[in-house]
Amino acid sequence: MKDIFEPLVKMMALMVGLLVSITLLTVLLIGLIVFIFNGGNLPQMNQSADLTASVAVPTETYKGVVPKEGLWKAPEWSTVDQEPNADDIKYGRELIANTSAYLGPNGSVRKISNGMNCQNCHLNAGTAPLGNNYSAVSSSYPKIRGRSGQMEDIPKRINDCFERSLNGKALDRNSKEMIAIVAYMEWLGKDVVPGETPQGVGLYEIPFLDRAADPVKGKSVYAQHCQSCHMEDGNGMMKPDKTGYTYPPLWGDNSYNHGAGLYRMSRFAGYVKTNMPLGATFERPMLTDEESWDVAAYVNSMPRPEKDLSKDWPDISKKPIDHPFGPFSDEFSEEQHKFGPFKPIKAARETQTMK
Repeated sequence: MKDIFEPLVKMMALMVGLLVSITLLTVLLIGLIVFIFNGGNLPQMNQSADLTASVAVPTETYKGVVPKEGLWKAPEWSTVDQEPNADDIKYGRELIANTSAYLGPNGSVRKISNGMNCQNCHLNAGTAPLGNNYSAVSSSYPKIRGRSGQMEDIPKRINDCFERSLNGKALDRNSKEMIAIVAYMEWLGKDVVPGETPQGVGLYEIPFLDRAADPVKGKSVYAQHCQSCHMEDGNGMMKPDKTGYTYPPLWGDNSYNHGAGLYRMSRFAGYVKTNMPLGATFERPMLTDEESWDVAAYVNSMPRPEKDLSKDWPDISKKPIDHPFGPFSDEFSEEQHKFGPFKPIKAARETQTMK
């Protein structure tokens, strides 16, 4: 008889134990809720805290070519209407951004340039850091320039670009268009102290290589990174309405001539380093220094319009190291002055200066 009831007794004991356990857990949970509700704090989990503290938080490494702090910024465009010549400034910006529509081969005002826009070289209408911006124009002109050997004002400098980078004709100094472009450039530099050079002005001064820039290597760089926009033949991508280029020509009849600033290898390489291909900036360059130099060598080896440069650099000792046309005040060849290596030329000049 005892054996018959033994399983029943064990089951009852087990059920009683479970009920007691559930009751105790319920009481404990209720007590915990009341404790927290009344402002109590649970003890810290030291092991978890120690584990969290031991895990290093990764920090992003800045890979820009210059520090971001202190770079020049253009005045806020929303403030233009406060200026007495606001209409001129607005028109000037429009001319910089869409030069071809007004002054190109099919220009609505004049037909005096090659179809490129000023902002093809002076990015974001001349406001991009290290994108050939206009921040120092107002603070540095008029000045004597070595290329002409003369005192130049802002209109003269603008016409240099029309005759070289835009491979066109000079604007009338008293024209509505010249007045507007000057007004826009002066407005951009209105907060720059005369004689000072803002940080991020002009183009990046890319370090010289230990070798000559190589157009053969540059052709591969161009094919990989550039020709999807500027086309395999270098003639760029024209807008559907033929008023200008979505992506400008880098060589050929409608590109800059060999008197333009970007025909100098260091200028083109520095421009590429911080601005190309599409999406690159000084904060996030996409090409190495070597690739930038080599693609510059390739592009500037291709055919383009010529210009009479016989009056340039009357003092030949002031020619830049990478000016590609003689005569020179040193014994280095035209080819080395164009492609490099430039370090020996620089060293020779520094030695000569010390004598």
